[in-house]
Amino acid sequence: MKVLHGEKLCLNEQILAHLDNIYSGSDNQTLADSLCAIMCFEQSVEPVSTHVNLWDQSDIVAITYGNSIVEQEAMPLDTLLTFFNKYIKDLVSIVHVLPFYPYSSDDGFAVINYTEVNQSLGSWQQIGQLSEQYAVMADLVINHCSSRSLWFDNYKQDKSPGAGYFIEMPADADLSEVVRPRTSPLLRETETLSGTKHVWCTFSHDQIDLNFANPQVLLEFVGIIKTYLDNGVSLFRLDAVAFLWKEPGTTCINLPQTHEIIRLLRLLIEHTNSKAIVITETNIPNKENLSYFGNANEAHWIYNFTLPPLILYTLMSGRCHHLKQWLMSMPPAQNGTAYFNFIASHDGVGLRPVEGILTDEDVDQMADTVKQLGGEISWRKMSDGSHRPYELNISLIDAMAGTFNGQDSYQFQRFVCAHAIMLSLEGVPAFYIHSLLGTHNDHNKKELSGHNRAINRHIWDFEKLSSELTDETSLHGRVLYKLTSLIRLRKNQPAFHPNATQFTMHFGESIFAFWRQSLDRRQSIFCLFNVTDQEQQVSLQDVNLIELDDWYDLISGYHFKESREEQLILKPYEFVWISNIRS
Repeated sequence: MKVLHGEKLCLNEQILAHLDNIYSGSDNQTLADSLCAIMCFEQSVEPVSTHVNLWDQSDIVAITYGNSIVEQEAMPLDTLLTFFNKYIKDLVSIVHVLPFYPYSSDDGFAVINYTEVNQSLGSWQQIGQLSEQYAVMADLVINHCSSRSLWFDNYKQDKSPGAGYFIEMPADADLSEVVRPRTSPLLRETETLSGTKHVWCTFSHDQIDLNFANPQVLLEFVGIIKTYLDNGVSLFRLDAVAFLWKEPGTTCINLPQTHEIIRLLRLLIEHTNSKAIVITETNIPNKENLSYFGNANEAHWIYNFTLPPLILYTLMSGRCHHLKQWLMSMPPAQNGTAYFNFIASHDGVGLRPVEGILTDEDVDQMADTVKQLGGEISWRKMSDGSHRPYELNISLIDAMAGTFNGQDSYQFQRFVCAHAIMLSLEGVPAFYIHSLLGTHNDHNKKELSGHNRAINRHIWDFEKLSSELTDETSLHGRVLYKLTSLIRLRKNQPAFHPNATQFTMHFGESIFAFWRQSLDRRQSIFCLFNVTDQEQQVSLQDVNLIELDDWYDLISGYHFKESREEQLILKPYEFVWISNIRS
């Protein structure tokens, strides 16, 4: 192996250093050699800089299931590509296809076989075709696998691969400190050739947690990563990774070994594809979430889980105080890292990330409003046995149908305002496909599945959807047109680079505002949003527009060429992007 930059360790030595921090007392050199062999590191590998931005303001992510849109006599992955090319080509650069593997439950997150594409969706050929036009993000469902997987079947028969892959605990083990997002029993009773065992299940009894204390499990997943890389995947979403390592007597979340494994996986991935990106999906309190950046050596991007509930609370309450205070507390992402901004996803709106930001009363009021708007609440069990809201399950368009005061006529305006905030903030914006389409709650799917999250996992018929999108009176068509217009605007603004400077501005509770400046300092954009259902006024003098520059509202095209003392009047949920460069 080649030594990197003088005193820096060669790749094999870097891998070995990570392994020594994970597996003390093991034959880690043999394990390091095995990892290099799996990844085919046969020649000297050039160093990878960790402080380089692999993205810019033109990067937009779309999140979708492989079968979110279907049509007769076509494979869903083919239909998906047809949809993207017809309606949002050149607007979206990255497509996150939610788990597209054979599965047994949780709409893909109980994986039966990690290296196959679900035959009902298509094949690796379709994934490869998608990757020729868009960067493809895939889920590495790394914490658990399906109870119907070969691994778990073999575990029960004490065969390989599978024997030793799962975490056994005595039935009476004291696991009271374990942090969980579910109310089901943590341990599942399982009959094996060796007798009755109790295995660890963080999420459900069909999702059996994997035992990364066994190095063979690590080797399995590195092989899976190599398969994905070979088939065109260049972004890796590490699902539920915060729960990866277990130590009884601890919370079993965010443990040091988990962070070390992420650092190791990133090292392996980026030395195979220097443009690849690792994203951690950690639905946990904000401070803990930020730790997954490491020192620009863990996640390239972290899910900005605090944003969805804070946006929802802000627009339901008409008060931006909490959103503004949170924004001021967020450290700028250093080069080589970025926030992954989203306000809707295939899951619900997680509430743990606003612990310490919103009060229990705030959360309860938001949950009550969601119920009134046709949504559902998912719960988690606390250490004292009580239950607290864990997640709000509702489509975003329906969540925007009203405020704490009830339903009103501003659903569309509120919905667009929410996305305009996301598009303006520091970070890479991601759109759930059902937000791009303004899809309503699917109560029938929720009832048939018995799972609250299914309410926001509608499956569209392509022909029906196309009809809606070409109908000027359809809400779905209006939503797609407006959001794609905003995306098109954003992509041309250097000040909206994910790592561009951001400062919070102060205009009281009713106006949420911040300033962005491009990395070369040439462009400034003042972003102001009326988050209420009442007209608001802002003095342009308070915005502090520099007199020597011409200023334009990128949204309306208005040229601010008169006195800076004029009043800016914003209608309910109206917003402006005031720029010194018109583009």
